[in-house]
Amino acid sequence: MLFDVRFASMDDVQALVELEQACFTLDRLSPRNFQWMVSRANACLMVVTAQDCLAGYALLLFHRGTSLARLYSIAVSQTWRGHGLGQRLLDEAQACALARNCAWLRLEVRPDNPAAISLYEANGFERFAIVEDYYEDHAEALRYEKRLLRDAPAPARHVPYYPQTTEFTCGAACLLMAMAALDAQRSMSRPEEIQLWREATTIFMTAGHGGCSPQGLALAAWRRGFDVRLVVSAPGSLFLEGVRSLEKKAIMTLVEDNFAQALGETQVEQVLSSTLDIRGALAEGFKPVVLISSYRFTRLKAPHWVLITGCDDDFVYLHDPDVDHSRYKRGLDCQHLPVSHGEFQRMTVFGRRRVRAAVMLRRRS
Repeated sequence: MLFDVRFASMDDVQALVELEQACFTLDRLSPRNFQWMVSRANACLMVVTAQDCLAGYALLLFHRGTSLARLYSIAVSQTWRGHGLGQRLLDEAQACALARNCAWLRLEVRPDNPAAISLYEANGFERFAIVEDYYEDHAEALRYEKRLLRDAPAPARHVPYYPQTTEFTCGAACLLMAMAALDAQRSMSRPEEIQLWREATTIFMTAGHGGCSPQGLALAAWRRGFDVRLVVSAPGSLFLEGVRSLEKKAIMTLVEDNFAQALGETQVEQVLSSTLDIRGALAEGFKPVVLISSYRFTRLKAPHWVLITGCDDDFVYLHDPDVDHSRYKRGLDCQHLPVSHGEFQRMTVFGRRRVRAAVMLRRRS
């Protein structure tokens, strides 16, 4: 039997919906979902046809700025099962991920789907987590991943994840994760997230509420009993140039001056450097919270905080607290993201001054 694999088009949407209805009883993709995946999503939707009929599909989602792909779904028509189409689609998915320079491929599968589990495990996927209450019927999901480029240790998994609950609390969310990774007794809650933001905020930003300054985050971590290393590439406020109002500039300067004065009364290690030694910091036991430009992820030029969870010869791994649900993402899609060292260097500069900043914390000795 001759099968043809190609990228899906809008003409395939109705057949894709019918196949989805036939293959799954829960968590189905809708016509609008398929239209989005074909026309607008950062995704790869491949279909396999036989005798001018849709026999199966595979859907890959990509995370901009990272080396990660997610196999969202594979479906094969009951009529064409037993012809190796699951393997064919999985092979095509892996090839597509490699073509997009993705080194890691992750997926979720139901525990009651032994055929799919066998397929993935036979192809070198390794289970690394169980996610409770993942599917529509509250069933758990098994998480698998595979390193596509070459063998290497998987990223560390001991850093918990917390998604920011507002548009402006990324720094506070990262600090929550870092503290919980260092102290398992610490809870991660919204009241604490908002309190951290109140302590560390710059008051104003280019638009909307102000984000957290590195100095403010360093103070908040120090006050909670952690050793802190503050690394900035330039003294003073890093975000002042993004504000036009003279009144707002004056208030931000006042806030930053107060942070600087308070830092002088602590033992926070303050380092003026244009480089970030992430690998060295991790080796010393620090959890680095790093400022990036969100442009590398979202094409929006705004400062954003992420938490570094690991590092190897090829990648820096990070938690991104910002879950963009409008693009069919979950918190799972934002954890331990592999970013090449070159991409990481590019994303960790912000603004015309190309500033860098990190707040690194560890258990107080």
